[in-house]
Amino acid sequence: MTVKLNRTALEHAKSLVERGRVVRDERDDWSEHAPSTDEQNEYLEKHGFGDYAQWFLGVDDESSEETKGRYSFPYSDFTKVHRCAVISAEGRAAQNDHDDIAKAAKDLLARIDKR
Repeated sequence: MTVKLNRTALEHAKSLVERGRVVRDERDDWSEHAPSTDEQNEYLEKHGFGDYAQWFLGVDDESSEETKGRYSFPYSDFTKVHRCAVISAEGRAAQNDHDDIAKAAKDLLARIDKR
């Protein structure tokens, strides 16, 4: 499994932050704010995998394009960037040696906190 930075998702996240589409929640809130499996499936049914992918900072190019398992390091609830999700993504990426994703999440967090 080779997880790489999803640059399209990063640009989408930056755009959302610039437009103020951010939830400034606390570090440990992501477990409560993350979309449920049903919410993820509903989003997929309405928007497809192309749009679904833009909400995840990590992508595994070795996984099938039509699977949720291809995408990792979510940063949003499909509407707004969640500060807690970005913090979680940064920590998990750093722990798993995904340095490009950890760096991108850290930059995104700085953008959130600067606004």
